[in-house]
Amino acid sequence: MDAQRFTEAYERLELLDSRATHRIRPRSGMQSPGTEQLAEQVRELQSYSIELKEILRELFAAIAGRPQPPAGG
Repeated sequence: MDAQRFTEAYERLELLDSRATHRIRPRSGMQSPGTEQLAEQVRELQSYSIELKEILRELFAAIAGRPQPPAGG
């Protein structure tokens, strides 16, 4: 396993979580969202999904990869 690559991917996942998860959670309320609000929510969900997919690919590659040789060695 490539521990450095894994750590970097995990940090990206944590950053995505802190930056975007609150925006894609279902909103409770009595009013139905308008067309513009729905369109914005779909764009946010698309962006979140794509970035999450990239992070997962990086995590899988890190798990399957070999450790990087030490720098300067």
